[in-house]
Amino acid sequence: MLKDAPSRLGLETFAKGSGSKGIQVYAPLNSAVIYDQTQPFARSLAEFFAQEHPRKIVAEMAKSERHGKVLVDWSQNSDFKTTVGVYSLRAKLHRPFVSCPVTWDELQKAVHKRKPGALFFDPETTLKRLDSLGDLLEKVN
Repeated sequence: MLKDAPSRLGLETFAKGSGSKGIQVYAPLNSAVIYDQTQPFARSLAEFFAQEHPRKIVAEMAKSERHGKVLVDWSQNSDFKTTVGVYSLRAKLHRPFVSCPVTWDELQKAVHKRKPGALFFDPETTLKRLDSLGDLLEKVN
């Protein structure tokens, strides 16, 4: 769903597990868009997703609106917010995990099987993924 909607706008999207509890979606603009335009654009995309899938997605920040839905947090695209970098170690759980790019197929399978743990990669597994899959975010750089 998050993969396909931006393609109608000519955007290619990439997913990355945060190494904690979120998924970050990258949509490289690779154009003359200036930074000040990116947050309104991100908000528009989030609201578009919420309108297309009102039972599943919310773009509102209020926690009372989020129950049982995915929050598309457009506010993360801001100069005072931080998003963990690709391949950063996260010490959020009982052992460190890596903020690692994932394929859309991996994400769909994890959601379908209700196994979010399938999107957590330790440092050793991440290095093996890089060897076998390459850098899934190479086009974003």
